[in-house]
Amino acid sequence: MDPLKEKFYQKSVALKAEIKNILKDHGETIVDKVTVEQLIGGMRSVKSMIWDTSSLDPEEGIRFRGYNIPQLRELLPRVPNGKEPLPEGLFWLMMTGELPTVEDVRWLSAEWSRRADVPVHVFEALRALPIDTHPMTQFSIAILAMQKDSIFAQRYEEGMSKNDYWDVMYEDSMNMIAKLPRIAAFIYRRTFHNDMHISPDPTMDWGGNFAKMLGFEDRDFLALMRLYLTIHTDHEGGNASAHTMHLVGSTLSDVYYSFSGAMNALAGPLHGLANQEVIKWIFEMVEEIGTNRPTKDQIRTYINETLAEGKVVPGYGHAVLRQPDPRFIAQMRFAQENIKDDPTVQIVWDLFEIVPEVLNALGKVKNPWPNVDAHSGALLVHYGLTEYNFYTVLFGVSRALGVCAGLCWDRALGLALERPKSITTDWLKSYLAIN
Repeated sequence: MDPLKEKFYQKSVALKAEIKNILKDHGETIVDKVTVEQLIGGMRSVKSMIWDTSSLDPEEGIRFRGYNIPQLRELLPRVPNGKEPLPEGLFWLMMTGELPTVEDVRWLSAEWSRRADVPVHVFEALRALPIDTHPMTQFSIAILAMQKDSIFAQRYEEGMSKNDYWDVMYEDSMNMIAKLPRIAAFIYRRTFHNDMHISPDPTMDWGGNFAKMLGFEDRDFLALMRLYLTIHTDHEGGNASAHTMHLVGSTLSDVYYSFSGAMNALAGPLHGLANQEVIKWIFEMVEEIGTNRPTKDQIRTYINETLAEGKVVPGYGHAVLRQPDPRFIAQMRFAQENIKDDPTVQIVWDLFEIVPEVLNALGKVKNPWPNVDAHSGALLVHYGLTEYNFYTVLFGVSRALGVCAGLCWDRALGLALERPKSITTDWLKSYLAIN
Protein backbone atom coordinates (compact mmCIF):
# COMPACT_ATOMS: atom_id res chain seq x y z
CA MET A 1 0.00 0.00 0.00
CA ASP A 2 1.32 3.43 -0.93
CA PRO A 3 2.12 5.85 1.93
CA LEU A 4 -0.80 8.21 1.29
CA LYS A 5 -3.32 5.39 1.02
CA GLU A 6 -1.95 3.78 4.18
CA LYS A 7 -2.22 7.00 6.19
CA PHE A 8 -5.67 7.75 4.77
CA TYR A 9 -6.88 4.27 5.70
CA GLN A 10 -5.65 4.58 9.28
CA LYS A 11 -7.28 7.99 9.71
CA SER A 12 -10.56 6.91 8.11
CA VAL A 13 -10.94 3.77 10.23
CA ALA A 14 -10.57 5.82 13.40
CA LEU A 15 -13.01 8.52 12.25
CA LYS A 16 -15.54 5.97 11.03
CA ALA A 17 -15.62 4.39 14.49
CA GLU A 18 -15.99 7.84 16.06
CA ILE A 19 -18.89 8.73 13.75
CA LYS A 20 -20.60 5.44 14.56
CA ASN A 21 -20.53 6.36 18.26
CA ILE A 22 -21.76 9.90 17.51
CA LEU A 23 -24.73 8.48 15.63
CA LYS A 24 -25.48 6.04 18.42
CA ASP A 25 -25.36 8.62 21.20
CA HIS A 26 -26.54 11.78 19.43
CA GLY A 27 -28.41 10.68 16.32
CA GLU A 28 -31.56 12.64 17.26
CA THR A 29 -29.79 15.84 18.29
CA ILE A 30 -30.94 18.91 16.32
CA VAL A 31 -28.04 20.94 14.86
CA ASP A 32 -29.92 23.53 12.80
CA LYS A 33 -33.27 25.00 11.86
CA VAL A 34 -34.65 25.84 8.43
CA THR A 35 -36.46 29.07 7.67
CA VAL A 36 -38.87 29.78 4.86
CA GLU A 37 -36.29 32.18 3.43
CA GLN A 38 -33.79 29.31 3.25
CA LEU A 39 -36.32 26.98 1.63
CA ILE A 40 -36.96 29.46 -1.15
CA GLY A 41 -33.49 31.00 -1.25
CA GLY A 42 -31.40 27.98 -2.22
CA MET A 43 -30.96 26.37 1.22
CA ARG A 44 -28.44 29.10 2.04
CA SER A 45 -26.37 28.28 5.17
CA VAL A 46 -28.43 25.21 6.15
CA LYS A 47 -26.12 22.81 8.02
CA SER A 48 -26.83 19.56 6.21
CA MET A 49 -23.64 17.63 5.33
CA ILE A 50 -20.24 16.54 6.62
CA TRP A 51 -17.21 17.95 4.78
CA ASP A 52 -13.95 17.69 6.69
CA THR A 53 -11.39 18.78 4.10
CA SER A 54 -12.12 22.50 4.48
CA SER A 55 -14.37 24.90 6.33
CA LEU A 56 -15.50 28.40 5.40
CA ASP A 57 -15.81 31.05 8.09
CA PRO A 58 -17.71 34.21 7.08
CA GLU A 59 -15.15 36.48 8.72
CA GLU A 60 -11.91 34.53 8.41
CA GLY A 61 -12.37 32.81 5.07
CA ILE A 62 -11.38 29.31 4.04
CA ARG A 63 -9.41 26.96 6.28
CA PHE A 64 -8.04 23.65 5.07
CA ARG A 65 -7.93 21.20 7.97
CA GLY A 66 -7.61 24.19 10.28
CA TYR A 67 -4.93 26.07 8.31
CA ASN A 68 -5.66 29.38 6.58
CA ILE A 69 -4.12 30.39 3.25
CA PRO A 70 -1.30 32.58 4.64
CA GLN A 71 -0.27 29.68 6.87
CA LEU A 72 -0.35 27.23 3.98
CA ARG A 73 1.79 29.52 1.84
CA GLU A 74 4.41 29.27 4.58
CA LEU A 75 4.01 25.66 5.73
CA LEU A 76 3.39 23.59 2.60
CA PRO A 77 6.45 22.27 0.72
CA ARG A 78 7.66 24.11 -2.37
CA VAL A 79 9.97 23.40 -5.25
CA PRO A 80 13.62 24.26 -4.48
CA ASN A 81 13.96 28.06 -4.19
CA GLY A 82 10.24 28.41 -4.89
CA LYS A 83 7.97 30.95 -3.19
CA GLU A 84 4.57 29.27 -3.64
CA PRO A 85 3.21 26.02 -2.18
CA LEU A 86 2.77 22.85 -4.20
CA PRO A 87 -0.86 21.74 -4.59
CA GLU A 88 0.29 18.16 -3.97
CA GLY A 89 0.93 19.19 -0.39
CA LEU A 90 -2.58 20.50 0.10
CA PHE A 91 -4.06 17.29 -1.30
CA TRP A 92 -2.01 15.32 1.23
CA LEU A 93 -3.26 17.60 4.00
CA MET A 94 -6.91 17.24 2.96
CA MET A 95 -6.59 13.47 2.75
CA THR A 96 -4.80 12.93 6.06
CA GLY A 97 -5.26 16.02 8.20
CA GLU A 98 -1.46 16.23 8.52
CA LEU A 99 1.03 18.58 6.90
CA PRO A 100 3.20 16.63 4.48
CA THR A 101 6.97 16.48 4.44
CA VAL A 102 9.01 17.41 1.39
CA GLU A 103 9.50 13.68 0.80
CA ASP A 104 5.73 13.08 0.93
CA VAL A 105 5.14 15.71 -1.72
CA ARG A 106 7.94 14.45 -3.93
CA TRP A 107 6.45 10.98 -3.75
CA LEU A 108 3.00 12.30 -4.69
CA SER A 109 4.38 14.30 -7.64
CA ALA A 110 6.13 11.18 -8.92
CA GLU A 111 3.05 9.03 -8.32
CA TRP A 112 0.79 11.35 -10.31
CA SER A 113 3.39 11.45 -13.06
CA ARG A 114 3.36 7.64 -13.13
CA ARG A 115 -0.44 7.62 -13.51
CA ALA A 116 -0.65 10.50 -16.00
CA ASP A 117 -0.97 8.67 -19.36
CA VAL A 118 -4.30 9.52 -20.98
CA PRO A 119 -6.07 6.81 -23.02
CA VAL A 120 -6.13 7.46 -26.77
CA HIS A 121 -9.92 7.26 -26.90
CA VAL A 122 -10.19 10.36 -24.69
CA PHE A 123 -8.27 12.44 -27.24
CA GLU A 124 -10.36 10.92 -30.01
CA ALA A 125 -13.55 11.96 -28.22
CA LEU A 126 -12.23 15.52 -27.98
CA ARG A 127 -11.19 15.59 -31.63
CA ALA A 128 -14.74 14.60 -32.60
CA LEU A 129 -16.01 17.92 -31.20
CA PRO A 130 -16.13 21.18 -33.19
CA ILE A 131 -13.05 23.28 -32.49
CA ASP A 132 -15.20 26.11 -31.10
CA THR A 133 -16.85 23.93 -28.46
CA HIS A 134 -16.53 25.68 -25.09
CA PRO A 135 -13.47 24.41 -23.19
CA MET A 136 -15.62 23.44 -20.20
CA THR A 137 -17.83 21.29 -22.42
CA GLN A 138 -14.72 19.60 -23.78
CA PHE A 139 -13.39 19.12 -20.25
CA SER A 140 -16.59 17.49 -19.01
CA ILE A 141 -16.77 15.17 -22.02
CA ALA A 142 -13.14 14.12 -21.57
CA ILE A 143 -13.81 13.26 -17.94
CA LEU A 144 -16.80 11.14 -18.90
CA ALA A 145 -14.76 9.44 -21.62
CA MET A 146 -12.34 8.21 -18.94
CA GLN A 147 -15.18 6.46 -17.11
CA LYS A 148 -14.64 3.43 -19.33
CA ASP A 149 -11.62 2.61 -17.18
CA SER A 150 -13.24 3.15 -13.79
CA ILE A 151 -11.88 0.63 -11.30
CA PHE A 152 -14.83 1.29 -8.99
CA ALA A 153 -17.38 0.51 -11.71
CA GLN A 154 -15.57 -2.67 -12.66
CA ARG A 155 -15.13 -3.92 -9.11
CA TYR A 156 -18.72 -3.03 -8.17
CA GLU A 157 -19.98 -5.07 -11.11
CA GLU A 158 -17.90 -7.97 -9.82
CA GLY A 159 -19.60 -7.73 -6.44
CA MET A 160 -16.94 -6.20 -4.17
CA SER A 161 -17.54 -5.64 -0.47
CA LYS A 162 -18.73 -2.18 0.57
CA ASN A 163 -15.74 -2.13 2.91
CA ASP A 164 -13.56 -1.80 -0.19
CA TYR A 165 -15.41 1.15 -1.73
CA TRP A 166 -12.89 3.63 -0.35
CA ASP A 167 -9.94 1.74 -1.81
CA VAL A 168 -11.11 1.79 -5.41
CA MET A 169 -12.41 5.35 -5.05
CA TYR A 170 -8.92 6.35 -3.97
CA GLU A 171 -7.36 4.61 -6.98
CA ASP A 172 -9.82 6.17 -9.43
CA SER A 173 -9.31 9.61 -7.87
CA MET A 174 -5.53 9.36 -8.05
CA ASN A 175 -5.72 8.22 -11.66
CA MET A 176 -8.06 11.01 -12.69
CA ILE A 177 -6.23 13.80 -10.87
CA ALA A 178 -2.98 12.68 -12.49
CA LYS A 179 -4.48 12.91 -15.99
CA LEU A 180 -6.38 16.20 -15.70
CA PRO A 181 -3.46 18.57 -16.49
CA ARG A 182 -2.67 16.62 -19.67
CA ILE A 183 -6.33 16.72 -20.74
CA ALA A 184 -6.76 20.41 -19.94
CA ALA A 185 -3.55 21.31 -21.76
CA PHE A 186 -4.67 19.29 -24.79
CA ILE A 187 -7.96 21.22 -24.87
CA TYR A 188 -6.10 24.52 -24.60
CA ARG A 189 -3.53 23.79 -27.31
CA ARG A 190 -6.16 22.26 -29.63
CA THR A 191 -8.59 25.15 -29.22
CA PHE A 192 -6.25 28.13 -29.18
CA HIS A 193 -2.85 27.06 -30.56
CA ASN A 194 -3.49 25.24 -33.82
CA ASP A 195 -3.45 21.78 -32.27
CA MET A 196 0.26 22.11 -31.53
CA HIS A 197 0.84 20.12 -28.34
CA ILE A 198 3.66 20.03 -25.80
CA SER A 199 4.77 16.74 -24.30
CA PRO A 200 4.61 16.35 -20.51
CA ASP A 201 7.78 16.37 -18.43
CA PRO A 202 7.60 13.44 -15.98
CA THR A 203 10.32 14.97 -13.81
CA MET A 204 8.30 18.07 -12.94
CA ASP A 205 5.72 18.68 -10.25
CA TRP A 206 2.01 18.48 -11.08
CA GLY A 207 1.36 22.23 -11.40
CA GLY A 208 4.66 23.11 -13.04
CA ASN A 209 4.22 20.40 -15.65
CA PHE A 210 0.69 21.66 -16.32
CA ALA A 211 2.01 25.16 -16.98
CA LYS A 212 4.67 23.78 -19.32
CA MET A 213 2.13 21.74 -21.31
CA LEU A 214 0.00 24.88 -21.68
CA GLY A 215 3.04 26.50 -23.28
CA PHE A 216 4.48 28.62 -20.47
CA GLU A 217 7.99 28.32 -19.06
CA ASP A 218 8.37 31.63 -17.25
CA ARG A 219 9.43 30.84 -13.69
CA ASP A 220 6.99 33.33 -12.19
CA PHE A 221 4.09 31.88 -14.19
CA LEU A 222 4.94 28.40 -12.93
CA ALA A 223 4.84 29.82 -9.40
CA LEU A 224 1.50 31.47 -10.15
CA MET A 225 0.08 28.21 -11.46
CA ARG A 226 1.13 26.38 -8.29
CA LEU A 227 -0.51 29.08 -6.17
CA TYR A 228 -3.65 29.13 -8.35
CA LEU A 229 -4.04 25.34 -8.22
CA THR A 230 -3.58 25.41 -4.44
CA ILE A 231 -6.03 28.14 -3.46
CA HIS A 232 -8.86 26.94 -5.73
CA THR A 233 -8.86 23.33 -4.50
CA ASP A 234 -11.75 23.43 -2.03
CA HIS A 235 -14.26 25.81 -0.46
CA GLU A 236 -16.14 23.58 1.98
CA GLY A 237 -18.90 21.27 0.78
CA GLY A 238 -21.84 23.58 0.23
CA ASN A 239 -20.68 25.29 -2.95
CA ALA A 240 -22.34 24.04 -6.12
CA SER A 241 -19.47 21.98 -7.58
CA ALA A 242 -18.49 20.32 -4.29
CA HIS A 243 -22.11 19.61 -3.39
CA THR A 244 -22.73 18.15 -6.83
CA MET A 245 -19.71 15.87 -6.42
CA HIS A 246 -21.02 14.72 -3.05
CA LEU A 247 -24.59 14.27 -4.30
CA VAL A 248 -23.72 12.29 -7.43
CA GLY A 249 -21.12 10.29 -5.54
CA SER A 250 -23.64 9.40 -2.84
CA THR A 251 -25.49 7.28 -5.44
CA LEU A 252 -22.26 5.22 -5.71
CA SER A 253 -21.48 6.74 -9.08
CA ASP A 254 -17.75 6.54 -9.67
CA VAL A 255 -15.40 9.51 -9.58
CA TYR A 256 -15.71 10.20 -13.32
CA TYR A 257 -19.51 10.50 -13.33
CA SER A 258 -19.34 12.53 -10.12
CA PHE A 259 -16.60 14.91 -11.21
CA SER A 260 -18.14 15.50 -14.61
CA GLY A 261 -21.33 16.56 -12.80
CA ALA A 262 -19.29 18.82 -10.53
CA MET A 263 -17.69 20.47 -13.55
CA ASN A 264 -21.08 21.06 -15.14
CA ALA A 265 -22.03 22.91 -11.96
CA LEU A 266 -18.75 24.83 -11.98
CA ALA A 267 -19.46 26.02 -15.52
CA GLY A 268 -22.42 28.14 -14.36
CA PRO A 269 -22.08 31.97 -14.38
CA LEU A 270 -22.93 32.11 -10.66
CA HIS A 271 -20.08 29.73 -9.82
CA GLY A 272 -16.81 29.01 -11.63
CA LEU A 273 -17.62 30.87 -14.83
CA ALA A 274 -17.35 34.09 -12.84
CA ASN A 275 -13.59 34.20 -13.34
CA GLN A 276 -13.98 34.69 -17.07
CA GLU A 277 -16.84 37.15 -16.52
CA VAL A 278 -14.58 39.39 -14.41
CA ILE A 279 -11.82 39.84 -16.96
CA LYS A 280 -14.39 40.19 -19.75
CA TRP A 281 -16.06 43.02 -17.81
CA ILE A 282 -12.71 44.75 -17.24
CA PHE A 283 -11.81 44.51 -20.94
CA GLU A 284 -15.22 45.91 -21.89
CA MET A 285 -14.74 48.81 -19.47
CA VAL A 286 -11.29 49.59 -20.86
CA GLU A 287 -12.62 49.52 -24.41
CA GLU A 288 -15.57 51.77 -23.63
CA ILE A 289 -13.51 54.31 -21.69
CA GLY A 290 -10.77 54.21 -24.31
CA THR A 291 -7.69 53.70 -22.15
CA ASN A 292 -5.99 50.76 -20.47
CA ARG A 293 -5.46 52.87 -17.36
CA PRO A 294 -8.74 54.64 -16.54
CA THR A 295 -8.93 57.05 -13.63
CA LYS A 296 -10.71 56.15 -10.42
CA ASP A 297 -13.52 58.56 -11.29
CA GLN A 298 -13.95 56.87 -14.68
CA ILE A 299 -14.02 53.46 -13.01
CA ARG A 300 -16.57 54.65 -10.44
CA THR A 301 -18.81 56.02 -13.20
CA TYR A 302 -18.63 52.74 -15.14
CA ILE A 303 -19.48 50.76 -11.99
CA ASN A 304 -22.54 52.92 -11.37
CA GLU A 305 -23.63 52.53 -14.99
CA THR A 306 -23.29 48.75 -14.71
CA LEU A 307 -25.44 48.70 -11.58
CA ALA A 308 -27.99 51.10 -13.08
CA GLU A 309 -28.50 48.64 -15.94
CA GLY A 310 -29.52 45.99 -13.42
CA LYS A 311 -26.22 44.11 -13.77
CA VAL A 312 -23.70 43.08 -11.14
CA VAL A 313 -20.02 43.86 -10.88
CA PRO A 314 -18.55 40.39 -11.45
CA GLY A 315 -16.14 39.14 -8.81
CA TYR A 316 -17.76 41.05 -5.97
CA GLY A 317 -20.03 39.59 -3.34
CA HIS A 318 -19.98 36.08 -1.88
CA ALA A 319 -22.73 33.86 -0.51
CA VAL A 320 -20.89 33.29 2.77
CA LEU A 321 -17.86 35.58 3.18
CA ARG A 322 -18.26 38.91 4.96
CA GLN A 323 -14.63 39.98 4.44
CA PRO A 324 -12.30 40.15 1.41
CA ASP A 325 -11.66 36.62 0.15
CA PRO A 326 -8.25 35.44 1.47
CA ARG A 327 -7.70 33.83 -1.94
CA PHE A 328 -8.03 37.31 -3.48
CA ILE A 329 -5.50 38.65 -0.99
CA ALA A 330 -3.05 35.82 -1.76
CA GLN A 331 -3.20 36.67 -5.45
CA MET A 332 -2.86 40.38 -4.73
CA ARG A 333 0.31 39.73 -2.73
CA PHE A 334 1.68 37.64 -5.58
CA ALA A 335 1.02 40.55 -7.94
CA GLN A 336 2.59 43.06 -5.54
CA GLU A 337 5.74 40.94 -5.44
CA ASN A 338 5.98 40.26 -9.17
CA ILE A 339 3.89 42.46 -11.48
CA LYS A 340 2.83 45.54 -9.53
CA ASP A 341 3.16 47.82 -12.57
CA ASP A 342 0.77 45.88 -14.80
CA PRO A 343 -2.12 48.20 -15.84
CA THR A 344 -4.83 45.50 -15.63
CA VAL A 345 -3.63 44.49 -12.17
CA GLN A 346 -3.77 48.14 -11.12
CA ILE A 347 -7.37 48.30 -12.35
CA VAL A 348 -8.13 45.29 -10.17
CA TRP A 349 -6.66 47.10 -7.17
CA ASP A 350 -8.64 50.25 -7.98
CA LEU A 351 -11.81 48.15 -8.14
CA PHE A 352 -10.90 46.70 -4.74
CA GLU A 353 -10.90 50.26 -3.38
CA ILE A 354 -13.97 51.56 -5.22
CA VAL A 355 -16.50 48.73 -5.60
CA PRO A 356 -17.04 48.05 -1.86
CA GLU A 357 -17.53 51.77 -1.32
CA VAL A 358 -20.19 51.96 -4.07
CA LEU A 359 -21.97 48.77 -2.97
CA ASN A 360 -22.01 49.82 0.69
CA ALA A 361 -23.62 53.09 -0.33
CA LEU A 362 -26.53 51.13 -1.82
CA GLY A 363 -27.27 49.69 1.61
CA LYS A 364 -28.51 46.39 0.22
CA VAL A 365 -25.33 44.33 -0.05
CA LYS A 366 -24.23 42.08 2.83
CA ASN A 367 -20.81 41.43 1.38
CA PRO A 368 -19.34 44.10 -0.91
CA TRP A 369 -15.86 42.51 -0.93
CA PRO A 370 -14.05 40.74 -3.77
CA ASN A 371 -13.95 36.98 -4.13
CA VAL A 372 -11.19 34.88 -5.68
CA ASP A 373 -12.40 35.52 -9.23
CA ALA A 374 -11.85 39.27 -8.95
CA HIS A 375 -8.06 38.92 -9.32
CA SER A 376 -7.14 35.68 -11.06
CA GLY A 377 -7.86 36.80 -14.63
CA ALA A 378 -5.57 39.82 -14.46
CA LEU A 379 -2.67 37.63 -13.35
CA LEU A 380 -3.21 35.13 -16.13
CA VAL A 381 -3.53 37.86 -18.77
CA HIS A 382 -0.24 39.41 -17.72
CA TYR A 383 1.66 36.19 -18.44
CA GLY A 384 -0.04 35.67 -21.78
CA LEU A 385 -2.90 33.31 -20.96
CA THR A 386 -5.45 35.63 -22.48
CA GLU A 387 -8.10 33.12 -23.57
CA TYR A 388 -10.44 33.80 -20.69
CA ASN A 389 -13.08 31.22 -21.63
CA PHE A 390 -10.44 28.66 -20.64
CA TYR A 391 -10.09 30.01 -17.10
CA THR A 392 -12.85 27.85 -15.62
CA VAL A 393 -11.00 24.74 -16.83
CA LEU A 394 -8.02 25.86 -14.73
CA PHE A 395 -10.42 26.22 -11.81
CA GLY A 396 -11.74 22.71 -12.50
CA VAL A 397 -8.31 21.09 -12.52
CA SER A 398 -7.65 22.61 -9.11
CA ARG A 399 -11.09 21.85 -7.67
CA ALA A 400 -10.54 18.14 -8.45
CA LEU A 401 -8.16 17.92 -5.50
CA GLY A 402 -10.70 19.01 -2.92
CA VAL A 403 -13.77 17.21 -4.22
CA CYS A 404 -11.90 13.95 -4.86
CA ALA A 405 -10.50 14.04 -1.34
CA GLY A 406 -14.05 14.65 -0.13
CA LEU A 407 -15.46 11.73 -2.10
CA CYS A 408 -12.75 9.40 -0.83
CA TRP A 409 -13.76 10.35 2.69
CA ASP A 410 -17.45 9.86 1.86
CA ARG A 411 -16.77 6.28 0.80
CA ALA A 412 -14.39 5.56 3.70
CA LEU A 413 -16.99 6.74 6.22
CA GLY A 414 -19.85 4.98 4.44
CA LEU A 415 -21.92 8.15 4.15
CA ALA A 416 -25.47 7.62 2.96
CA LEU A 417 -27.28 8.43 -0.27
CA GLU A 418 -28.30 12.09 -0.14
CA ARG A 419 -32.10 12.34 -0.23
CA PRO A 420 -33.59 15.51 1.24
CA LYS A 421 -37.36 15.93 1.51
CA SER A 422 -38.99 18.46 -0.78
CA ILE A 423 -42.29 20.20 -0.17
CA THR A 424 -44.84 21.84 -2.44
CA THR A 425 -45.77 25.51 -2.34
CA ASP A 426 -49.32 24.45 -1.39
CA TRP A 427 -47.92 22.50 1.58
CA LEU A 428 -45.93 25.57 2.63
CA LYS A 429 -48.94 27.88 2.35
CA SER A 430 -51.04 25.45 4.38
CA TYR A 431 -48.34 25.14 7.03
CA LEU A 432 -48.11 28.91 7.29
CA ALA A 433 -51.91 29.27 7.05
CA ILE A 434 -51.60 31.60 4.08
CA ASN A 435 -54.75 32.10 1.96
